[in-house]
Amino acid sequence: MSAKTRILVLGAAGRDFHNFNQVYRDDPAAEVVAFTAAQIPGIAGRRYPPELAGPLYPDGIPIEDESRLEALCAAHRVHRVVFAYSDVTHAHVMHLASRALAIGCDVSLLGPAATMLASRRPVIAISAVRTGCGKSQVARWLSAWLRERGLRVAVLRHPMPYGDLAAARVQRFATPADLDAAGCTAEEREEYEPHLAAGNLVFAGVDYAAVLAQAEREADLVVWDGGNNDFPFVRPGLHLVLADALRPGQVDTHHPGEAVARMADVFVVNKVDAAPADDVEALEDRLRALNPRAPIVRAASPVKLDDEAAVRGRRVLVVEDGPTITHGGMASGAGHVAAVAAGAAAIVDPRECASGALRAVFDAYPHIGPVLPAMGYDAAQRTDLARCIDASGADVVVAGTPIDLAGLLATRVPVVRARYAFEQRGGARLEALVEDFLASLSPAPPRS
Repeated sequence: MSAKTRILVLGAAGRDFHNFNQVYRDDPAAEVVAFTAAQIPGIAGRRYPPELAGPLYPDGIPIEDESRLEALCAAHRVHRVVFAYSDVTHAHVMHLASRALAIGCDVSLLGPAATMLASRRPVIAISAVRTGCGKSQVARWLSAWLRERGLRVAVLRHPMPYGDLAAARVQRFATPADLDAAGCTAEEREEYEPHLAAGNLVFAGVDYAAVLAQAEREADLVVWDGGNNDFPFVRPGLHLVLADALRPGQVDTHHPGEAVARMADVFVVNKVDAAPADDVEALEDRLRALNPRAPIVRAASPVKLDDEAAVRGRRVLVVEDGPTITHGGMASGAGHVAAVAAGAAAIVDPRECASGALRAVFDAYPHIGPVLPAMGYDAAQRTDLARCIDASGADVVVAGTPIDLAGLLATRVPVVRARYAFEQRGGARLEALVEDFLASLSPAPPRS
């Protein structure tokens, strides 16, 4: 019998686990010796548990820091390094590949054919070329539109397994109490809370074959709400891909965003209300060059404050969606836009009061503007976040993060929420494209 192929999977607690489950878990010819961790703090040092890893891995699989790549390859005599996370530049991927190649390893990327699950239900997927393009607004709009037509909809979220991995094998969220029971982080709440508020049933977890099976039992149609700029875990019948008019040059610069753009059935060019017209045109030209068959929907994400009067003339600390501001590369987001438009007297720079875990975030992402990313992967980060807000000297917080920040943090500073939604502004009509997809299904999904 030939020796097993020893594999190191480079990940960020999501795509890496899914790729393992789909391709390597039951393969006796492969041995995954470790996962590595990047992007998400506090992920390294855990183990992928044996109850998820399967009978070939009775002790589970260690999760190590990506900085140890060479040492791990040497210690485990690794044959192949598999890259398995998203929203990084093409150069970033190849620098890691070069490190692995230099010590004698092969390097692989697993694609849709190997990793996408087939569903018994119709699937509409929502992806993007970068983090922070506005996927969730489109997913909420689409889910509401489908429900209005009598369809039972299950929203499948890209994985965010930051806690107990075994407990998070399959997660079903119908109420805010379900989020509390699961001990969801701020980052998970940013994605789940708006869906629950919109009346959506949300599924997530670690083992997506099992997640999908449970969702299929409760739905007529599945909406995949993707994370970062990853391609779907479930094979879509209709694939919507968002691009950001504020970042027109970032269609083919990041992995796997370029691949996602090339596989799109429909493009949604978002934030056209906030971007110069020339940038919108340049972005659409770039998309057509990559994928001329996909029609283009123009859209906006208008931002509204719950209480503009509470912001006007005040010193404002802006808290933004965490991933959009960190590895998404944006200097600021919807909260900053709303605070300035409402006439804030001053935007308070949080660097003056950031400490602990927040100080480390600003050091790691020097592009961040005068806003505070809603970092809350653990209790220490949430404590640092509340401490920074209270020490800022701000009169009011504008929360551009989708979570109920006031309900999550114990802070003395009042919070005004900035809310944003999907709004079509020209081009192809998204509802017509979805209607065409539904009409093409045989048999058609039932409508109550």
